[in-house]
Amino acid sequence: MNFLPRKKIVLLGMMARMPVAGVVWQTVQYLVGFQRLGYEAYYVEAHATSPTMFLDSDDHDGSDKVAAFLDRVLRRFDFGDRWAFHALHADGRSYGLSAGQLAHLYDSTRWIINLHGGTLPLPEHCATNRLIFLETDPVEVQIQLSEGDPQTIEFLDRHCGYFTFGENYGRTNCLLPVSDRYDFHPTRQPVVLDFWRDGAMPPGTMFTTIGNWRQRQREVVFQGERYTWSKHQEFLKFLDLPCRVEQGFELALSKCEESDREMLRSKGWKVRHALEFSTDLDLYRDYIASSRGEFTVAKDQNIRLRSGWFSDRSATYLATGRPVVTQDTGFGDFLPTGTGLFAFSVIDDAVAAVEAINADYATHSLAAADLAREYFDSDVVLSRLLEDLGER
Repeated sequence: MNFLPRKKIVLLGMMARMPVAGVVWQTVQYLVGFQRLGYEAYYVEAHATSPTMFLDSDDHDGSDKVAAFLDRVLRRFDFGDRWAFHALHADGRSYGLSAGQLAHLYDSTRWIINLHGGTLPLPEHCATNRLIFLETDPVEVQIQLSEGDPQTIEFLDRHCGYFTFGENYGRTNCLLPVSDRYDFHPTRQPVVLDFWRDGAMPPGTMFTTIGNWRQRQREVVFQGERYTWSKHQEFLKFLDLPCRVEQGFELALSKCEESDREMLRSKGWKVRHALEFSTDLDLYRDYIASSRGEFTVAKDQNIRLRSGWFSDRSATYLATGRPVVTQDTGFGDFLPTGTGLFAFSVIDDAVAAVEAINADYATHSLAAADLAREYFDSDVVLSRLLEDLGER
């Protein structure tokens, strides 16, 4: 009997640029998801960004530590011989796969997926016209396109397919400018469900979330209006929530000064340092699984422009059967809300959502898990992505 070789998919990522559990889980679920659909998946980092979190006084460029980190993470998920780190920030050496093996991989792969759009394409990425742009944070690129930004156009022109987490893009209720040059397909985070069900634990007492408090970069201006990126500006609108409902809330935060922590505590929020657990895959997953649910906000850009963006982290809360209460970006146009998942715009909406969940937690927990299975299962999400690329 003759067997056809499995098609290959290369995922270009940036785990070493952001070596935290949220980014690692987001990336790994693409790799495992494609693998389970019958593809032979590979992970590659090929960028010139210095790996600052791996540098110390005895290490000139951090490449050895990056390679050890990637090998440890990917070996856990059975990709120990299918990764490469192309150290463009240093001597250009290829770790993991050799330079020759990497060149052959690029030549023989079916698709090369530029996850986050975070990799500046090399000639070898574009040579076979199989490079796919997959953005996980919409808005900035769409506005740059509307302004005819030549660098953005040059960057996107190197790709042959385009996907965005802005699932409302192109719909009448979305305010993002639409490009006639590129056909963006909606997509969302794939979740490998059994990763989040293994070792399931009972829910805790706190609604939690994990993230950065203050980020000063990536503000955009569109039609004279400024749209911000930092989530702290949205959280400030809901500071009184712990005083409005008999429920505990905890924020696990990075990039948060002590004065901000004290301010949050004075309003009834519990606050902890995210890095206490967010560099460990299992501790991160256990933190989500041991929560009662997630309460979180979105970025101003996605809220006011109605992009439809939905958090990859919130998808994993749902997968553990933890209900999610999150700020409305327009995602209710394609995800069912009101049971297991709630969208809010004002504090009264958030209070009502938390009270509804607490009044019948079992129902909302089951609904959260069902929603994850129907809408975020990696088989579902990645099959649709591949179909949009013309795969059967």
